[in-house]
Amino acid sequence: MRAGALRPAEIARVANTAETAVQHGQRLPTMLRYRLTARSFPGRSLVSDVPPHGSDRAGKAKLLLVVLSLAWGLSWPVMMVALAEVTPWTLRALGYANGTLCMFALAKLRGRSARLPFGVVWAHVVVSALLTIVGFGLLSTFAQLSALTSRVAIVTYSMPIWASLLAWLILGERLNAMSIIGLVLCVGGVTVLIYPLAAMGIPLGLLLALGAALTWAAGTVYLKWAQMRGDGIVITAWQLAVSFAVLAGCVAVFEGTPHLWPLKPATLLALTFHGLIATGLAYFLWFDIVGRLPAATASLGSLCVPVVGIVSSMVMLGERPTLADAIGFALILAAAACVLIAPGGRT
Repeated sequence: MRAGALRPAEIARVANTAETAVQHGQRLPTMLRYRLTARSFPGRSLVSDVPPHGSDRAGKAKLLLVVLSLAWGLSWPVMMVALAEVTPWTLRALGYANGTLCMFALAKLRGRSARLPFGVVWAHVVVSALLTIVGFGLLSTFAQLSALTSRVAIVTYSMPIWASLLAWLILGERLNAMSIIGLVLCVGGVTVLIYPLAAMGIPLGLLLALGAALTWAAGTVYLKWAQMRGDGIVITAWQLAVSFAVLAGCVAVFEGTPHLWPLKPATLLALTFHGLIATGLAYFLWFDIVGRLPAATASLGSLCVPVVGIVSSMVMLGERPTLADAIGFALILAAAACVLIAPGGRT
C-alpha cells in the first residue's frame, strides 16, 4: 500500500461519515473526498468524488434522476422495436460500444487516468462484467422475445431481493426484518406472474428475466466481495469494454456479418436511442446523480425505471397487463423498496 493511502476500513468510515453528513444537511470540509457505493445497476459502478452541497445540487440531481428513469424505462419498449430487425447480439454489442466510448470520454473529461492497477483487479473486472453486464444484458434481451416487455422489466428489477439473499448466503450478511418481508413479497409477485402462464407451458421469457435478475444480483455481491480498488468511472469503462469484446465475438460466431442495413426508420431510431441515450448518456447522468444524492435516494429513485417501462410498453407496444400482472408488479416493486430502505440497504 502506497504512502498516504487509506486502508479499506478507513475508506468505509469516511464514506459513512460523508453520507451521514450529507443526509443531515451538513457541509463537508473541502478536502474531504469520499467513495460512495450503492446497489449496482447493470454495469454501473457508483462512485462519487465530491459530496453534494446544498438544495440546488440535490434539486438538480433529482431532476436528472427523472430524466434517467425516463431514458432507462423507455429503453425497454425501444429495444423491442429494434429487435424486430436486429438480433439481441447486435443490439447489445452496439449499446456496449457506445457505453464504452462515453465512459472513457467521461474519465477524460474528469481528468482520470484510464489505466487500472496491475494485478487481480483485472480478473475482478472481467468476472463482474460477465455477470452484471453481459449476463444481464443478454438474458433480459432474449427474454423480451418470449414474454411481454412489461413483465420482463418488472421481474428483472427484483434484483435487490436476490442480492440480499445471496449476500446472506455468500457473505454472511444478516437478513433483517425488511429484507425477509421483501423476499416474501418478491416470491409472491413472481409466483403471481408465472403461475397463470405455466398452464400453457414453460414461461421461458419470465425464466430468462429471472435469470437476468439473478446474474445482476450475483455481480453485485461479487463486487462487494471483491472490494475492487480504483476509480469507479474507469472500472465501469473497462467493464463495458470487456462486455463489448465478448458481444463482438458472439456476433462473429452466431451471426457472421451483422445485419445493419437496410433497416426501417423506426429500427434506426430505436438503435440510436438505445446506444446514445439509454446507454451512453445514461452513464453520464448516473455518475452525476450519485455524486449529488445519497446512494439510498438514487437507488430508490431508480425504481421508477420499471414503472416507466410498463407504461411506455403499453403506449408504444400496445401491451395490456392483466389483473394478475398488476398484482405481481406491485408486489415486486414493494419488495424491492423494502430491501432498499432497510438498514444497510444502500451498500
